[in-house]
Amino acid sequence: MSIHFHEEDLPEGVTFDGPIAVDTEAMGLMPGRDRLCLVQLSDGNGEEHLVRFGPGSDYSAPRLKALLADPQRLKLYHFARFDLAIMIRYLGIVAGPIYCTRTASRLVRTYTDRHGLKDLVRELLGQEISKQQQTSDWGASEINDAQREYAASDVRYLHQLKAKLDERLQRENRVELAQGCFDFLPHRALLDIAGWPDQDIFAHDG
Repeated sequence: MSIHFHEEDLPEGVTFDGPIAVDTEAMGLMPGRDRLCLVQLSDGNGEEHLVRFGPGSDYSAPRLKALLADPQRLKLYHFARFDLAIMIRYLGIVAGPIYCTRTASRLVRTYTDRHGLKDLVRELLGQEISKQQQTSDWGASEINDAQREYAASDVRYLHQLKAKLDERLQRENRVELAQGCFDFLPHRALLDIAGWPDQDIFAHDG
């Protein structure tokens, strides 16, 4: 495994094969308030790429944007709703098409309410990952080794998780339902940005 750290964009010559696992780190969990600090990428080949954006960034990142916006390339997320929203807000692109392991987990692991990445990796892959750096200051001038390892681990296992979750979606006859949820996620992200983060606009309120 190798972790590659880049500033402001992917360098020329970096290539990815097949679906790409994507994650983000930000100053908080409100896309309209908290700035995007880091985008993590992996194609499941044992190497992770981290792209850091500084506080004065213009987020131009042409190579990163071209990769993320490629409609022929599946993007794998865990909790895509947030990652999509923060990238729409700062990068100005919808990074799809989409597969969300958290959404898939909620559809097939209905025997539990534990759908975090750590829980999925433990149950489905028999691995342990640390969440110690989850509340780090991602806007700091230096991203330390522990933060880099944490960020990389967020994309390291998504390809393997997709394979396991796909088996269960097929078994429970929920593939089409999952796809419908994935297709709606960009719209859910836009609702978050537009001011409906907590409301169910489809609910009957009386």
